[in-house]
Amino acid sequence: MSEDILDLAIAQHVAHITFNRPAKLNAIDRVLAERLVEALAVVAADASVKVAVLKGAGRAFMAGGDLKGFHDAGKKAPEAVRALIEPFHAAARAIRALPVPVVASVHGPVAGGGVALALACDFVIAADDAVFTPAYLKIGANPDGGTTWSVVRLLGERRALEWLMLGDPMPAQQAAVAGLVNRVVMRADLAAETAALAARLAAGPAAAQASLKRLVWRATHSALDDQLDAEAAGFLALSATADFREGLAAFFERREPRFGR
Repeated sequence: MSEDILDLAIAQHVAHITFNRPAKLNAIDRVLAERLVEALAVVAADASVKVAVLKGAGRAFMAGGDLKGFHDAGKKAPEAVRALIEPFHAAARAIRALPVPVVASVHGPVAGGGVALALACDFVIAADDAVFTPAYLKIGANPDGGTTWSVVRLLGERRALEWLMLGDPMPAQQAAVAGLVNRVVMRADLAAETAALAARLAAGPAAAQASLKRLVWRATHSALDDQLDAEAAGFLALSATADFREGLAAFFERREPRFGR
């Protein structure tokens, strides 16, 4: 699948989804949001994919939403907002619903909707030139795309409210210290570091990774008894898989496991 504004390439069990509006700093509009939903559906249906990577072409990961349509709509702005927010939220849901781990590989401006999509992913690798900016209140709107859901869980209510309300840009290193990103690398090393992480994840046990992803993202709103039951159900189901048998064999043979073969 290849489109002018979004590219999807699948190779070696890794799906690379690239926002491709570099002249607009990959600002998301309705069409790009719809293309993203379509790409995620393709990834979800492809059993060969074990990892997905989101990234941006040009100087930015994503500099927020494309506001021109809202401005041009004038008093009909709610219609324009609805036309974008519906596929945008569908994309955020689809990222979380994917059974495979999703890696955001970010650089340059990461603003508004770009923050939302990056934080919807399971891993965030940031180049040292990445800058995270909520930006929503500057246009008199609240965050969308699950931003409040993600940021509150990562920062806590008080720090989340401060950052989202004041809207101060957060450089990559500060974002790493705060817990918004997993690691920061030199801009020149971003592609290689992303590829290395994707390859490591792709070599893992796919069913176990999918189960772990579900467990982690439900943990903050589950009662302990419910979480224990979910963990037990997942472990029992996984114990019937070939990957489980391979993992045990590798342990007793003192070698690295070879999953999915």
